[in-house]
Amino acid sequence: MKRNFYMVLLASIAFVAINAQEVIYEEYDLDNGLHVILHQDNTAPVATTAVMYHVGGKDRTEGRTGFAHFFEHLLFEGTENIETGTWREIVSSRGGTFNANTSQDRTYYYVIFPSNNLQLGLWMESERMLHPIIDQKGVDTQQEVVKEEKRLNYDNRPYGQLITVLGKSLFEVHPYKDPNIGYMKDLDAATLADVIAYNKMYYVPNNAVLIVAGDIDIPETKKMVSDYFAEIPRGEDVVRNYPNETPITVEEKVTTYDANIQIPAVGIAYRIPGFRDRDAYVLNMISTYLSDGKSSKLYKKIVDEQKQGLQVGAINLDQEDYGMYLVYALPVGETSLDVLVSEMEEEISKVRSELISENDHQKLQNKFENNFVNSNSSIEGIANSLARNYLLYGDTELINKEIDIYRSITREEIQSVANKYLNTNQRVIINYLPKENIDN
Repeated sequence: MKRNFYMVLLASIAFVAINAQEVIYEEYDLDNGLHVILHQDNTAPVATTAVMYHVGGKDRTEGRTGFAHFFEHLLFEGTENIETGTWREIVSSRGGTFNANTSQDRTYYYVIFPSNNLQLGLWMESERMLHPIIDQKGVDTQQEVVKEEKRLNYDNRPYGQLITVLGKSLFEVHPYKDPNIGYMKDLDAATLADVIAYNKMYYVPNNAVLIVAGDIDIPETKKMVSDYFAEIPRGEDVVRNYPNETPITVEEKVTTYDANIQIPAVGIAYRIPGFRDRDAYVLNMISTYLSDGKSSKLYKKIVDEQKQGLQVGAINLDQEDYGMYLVYALPVGETSLDVLVSEMEEEISKVRSELISENDHQKLQNKFENNFVNSNSSIEGIANSLARNYLLYGDTELINKEIDIYRSITREEIQSVANKYLNTNQRVIINYLPKENIDN
């Protein structure tokens, strides 16, 4: 039986390796600074057109937070040639789907059409970049949409403020201290002039990458890209000079309250390097080791064996300039938050003081191999990876070689990185309590 098990395991690893096929792409720049990446895959008659702008929640001035997320909504309003409110109808009536999302570092728009509508997808994205309608009516409409989203997903959702509290706790001067969605007062204060200036600064071809992936013909696609995007004027170069944070050298404690919860939570938070740093990859492996699945160290100990926690996890919230690393737990019964902190720290300290086992190291390697293959298993996933790797990492070829970084991470490096960032004097303890406890 044991021999059969290992044969199955080796076959699974071989399957992953075989299916991690190289992604072939072509990239070039238009004269206006727009970077273009084309990936041809004719296995299915669909094509993804995507634009990623290098603008996110951190790109704002004081008192004007949340603009990038606001623009994610606003730029679906309409253009000079797309009637207001008809974007969804145009896409769905031709068998397509679309969406967008915004992080602290970038905004990503994409549309997926049957490949015979590729030209339509390119035209619509060029319209968004060149001819958006930005007027007071659209601003007023989307201000209310975003405020309602904030109320639904943050203000009135259990534990919805945890990420906001995390940012405030780890950052004092960098814009990551404020939530990506922004503050209500800032959304209310935004003027039409503010919004027009923001669009002119960030939603320009030299601050973006265009991805076309799927059932395409490269020469024909190049011509269409040129026809629709080449004449869009280049914008001013975006200059970022965000302040650096002072290292955390003494443990800090934060207490916050949430009227939407009945069970408290506790978190151990660390400020870590941005995602381009090799150490961030190592920290990804550490979080997986600690909390990915029911056999992980934290879950097995705190939830399964000792029955102290309802939930426990470790997350590396990776960002461009700094990351946020959070180890958290929800207690069972009368278990105190201090006990949970002690138990979580015990497992973190083992990573600092001991090499993880060779078996656990191999399990981590297998998981990241599998994640790598899955991320490139669809045209949509490939488009997203190509955009992110170029725009944020500065290396498009990571789509083929990023797994080599994880393969090269040793047990010794895992221990070293844990000792570098996950010490008790570098952490913030966050007690996240039900609001009724405020007077206790």
